[in-house]
Amino acid sequence: MTDDDGRTPRRALVALAATLAIQVYTSLAATATAVLAPVIGPAFGVSPKLVGVFVGLVYAGSMAASLAAGGLIGRFGAIRVSQGCVLLCAAGLVALPLAAPWPFALAAAALAAVVVGLGYGPITPASSQVLARTAPPSRMALTFSIKQTGVPAGAALAGAVLPALALATDWRVALATVAGTGAAVALAAQRVRADFDHERDRSRRVSLRESFGLLRQVFADRALAELTLLSFFYSATQVSLTSFLVAYLAEQLGRPLVVAGAALSIATLAGVGGRILWGHVADRTRSPRAVLAILGIGAGLCSLATAAWPVDASVWPLFVVLALFGASAIGWNGVMLADVARLSPPGRAGAITGATSFVTFAGVVCGPSVFSLLAATAGSYRAGFVAIGLGSLLSALAFAARSRASPKSRG
Repeated sequence: MTDDDGRTPRRALVALAATLAIQVYTSLAATATAVLAPVIGPAFGVSPKLVGVFVGLVYAGSMAASLAAGGLIGRFGAIRVSQGCVLLCAAGLVALPLAAPWPFALAAAALAAVVVGLGYGPITPASSQVLARTAPPSRMALTFSIKQTGVPAGAALAGAVLPALALATDWRVALATVAGTGAAVALAAQRVRADFDHERDRSRRVSLRESFGLLRQVFADRALAELTLLSFFYSATQVSLTSFLVAYLAEQLGRPLVVAGAALSIATLAGVGGRILWGHVADRTRSPRAVLAILGIGAGLCSLATAAWPVDASVWPLFVVLALFGASAIGWNGVMLADVARLSPPGRAGAITGATSFVTFAGVVCGPSVFSLLAATAGSYRAGFVAIGLGSLLSALAFAARSRASPKSRG
C-alpha cells in the first residue's frame, strides 16, 4: 500500500524510528549536565544551583540554531543536519571535562553549553521536514507526538543511567559515554540519509536575511502566528513545571525529597502518555487547535490548583492533579508541531518549524527566569505557579477565541 507521494507505511515507520532515536539522544545530551550538576559543580568551583545558568545557555544556543535550521536543511538535508547536531551535542559534552582543570574554565563551560544548544536547536525542524513528507495525513499529529516523546524519554534516561554511571566511574566517564553514544547514533543515521535527503540543494545559501525572513513569514500568516505565540506560553509553563516542582514540594509544602521526586516522575510520565493520547485525539477529531486550547486551559487550572495546595493536605490527590498537569503541560507540542507542518508551504515544514521553534525556545528561556524572579520577590514558589497558570490559561482562551473566528485556523 502506498500513497501518491510515496508515503508507504514502511517508509513512515523508518522515518519515525530514525527521528525518534535522534530526539532521544539529543534530549539525553541536553539534560546530562543538569542531572550531574552535584558532581560537575564542585569540579568548576561553583554551586550546583548555578546549573540553571548552564541550561539557559543551552537553550539560548538552541534559539539561534533553530532560526538557521531552514537554510541548513535546504542545503544539506534534514538527516545530515541531524547528524551534525548529534555530533555538536557530543562535542559540547566532551569539552566540559577537558575545560575543568584549565584557567577560564567557567568561560569554556559556558561555550560548551552553547555548543550543546547549537546541536539541540535544529533537531525538531529537521525531524518535522522528514515526518511532514512521510507521515500519513490521517495520523500526522500522532506521528509527531510519538516523535516528541523522545524529549521526556531522553531526560528520563539521563536521570536513570547517568548518576549511577558517575558513581560507578566518574562524571567525566559518564559524559564521555554519552558523547560516544552520539557518534554511534550519527553513524547509524547514515543508513537512511539517501532516502530522506534527496531533495537537498547544495547551491542554496544560509543567511541571516533568510532566517529572519522566515520569522516575518510566520507572523504574516495569522494561523501560524497564533500557534507560534501559543508555543511561547506553553513552553514556559512546561519547563517551569519540570524545573520547580521538586523544590516547591520539598521546600514549601514540606514533603520528603523522595515524595517530591516521585511527583515529578508522575507528571513526566503522564506527559509522555499525554503526547501520544492527544496526538491520537487530534487526528480522530481533526481539530488540533481545539485540542491545543483545551490542553492550555487544563494546564493553567492545574497550575493554579498546585499553587493553592494546602501544606497539610493529603499527597495522593496532589499526585492526581500533577498527573493531569503533566499530561496537559507536557503533552501539547506534538499536536502543535503537526499543525505547523500542515500549515507550512509544501517542502518548507522544516524551515517554518525552525522559525516557530525560535519563539518556543524563547519561552523556555524566559519562563524559568520570570518564575524565579516572582518566587524570589514574593518569597514563595506559589507566585510562580500562579503566573505560569494564568499565562497558560489566558493564552489558551485567546487562542480558542481567535481559532473560532478564522476558518483557516480550523483543524
